[in-house]
Amino acid sequence: MTRDPYTYVTVSIDTGGASRVGVSFYTPGLRVRADVLDSGRPYLDISSKTADVSISTTGASVVTSSDLEAARQIFNAAARYLADCERLHDQQSADLGPVSSPSPVAGDEAAA
Repeated sequence: MTRDPYTYVTVSIDTGGASRVGVSFYTPGLRVRADVLDSGRPYLDISSKTADVSISTTGASVVTSSDLEAARQIFNAAARYLADCERLHDQQSADLGPVSSPSPVAGDEAAA
């Protein structure tokens, strides 16, 4: 069973504790970018038409060792995600075999 693409956002508010926001992207319309703000603060943005997630350093422009560790974890997780996507894409392509273009329909030569 396949599902249509979607973005799922949840917000949990606990009156006695910390609130929590969850964002799940299951959509081909993702945009990912990284840059440095004018203040010198680096950031990573992941967004779709329906939700945005921004990640940045903990200090105004001071990059801490904790920031470096978080960036390394993001990098390593993204590398694993890429490797898994490539492996599954290759497997699925092999399972489907070569894909050929459909033959033209008789009488459609003028449209081609």
